[in-house]
Amino acid sequence: QVKVVESGGGLVQAGASLKLTCAASGLTLSSYLVGWFRQAPGKEREEVYCLGVSADRTTYADSVKGRFTASRDNGRNVVYLQMNGLKTEDTAVYYCASTCDTTWKFGAWGQGTQVTVSW
Repeated sequence: QVKVVESGGGLVQAGASLKLTCAASGLTLSSYLVGWFRQAPGKEREEVYCLGVSADRTTYADSVKGRFTASRDNGRNVVYLQMNGLKTEDTAVYYCASTCDTTWKFGAWGQGTQVTVSW
């Protein structure tokens, strides 16, 4: 059974850091694009980071440039999202998926992890 699980969210103050983990079972993340998405209350889901199978295919949102970095640990079959310099506007539920294409019906999605950034 294919499963993707996010962890590492929490409540932090502005300026702090968090590291989210996306762990997979039943599929090998190194063979897939991995997307990090977020959805804030009342807003549409947005792509934060798309981690390519190769580094030259990695893209990220302008809003997180210089603050967020995604990386892989293929030996552990996980993907990380290191978030530094968190801002209140980063507050959202963060999801990872084995795709960067939200219309691809074969992508595996996690249940999300809440990130709340306070003043």
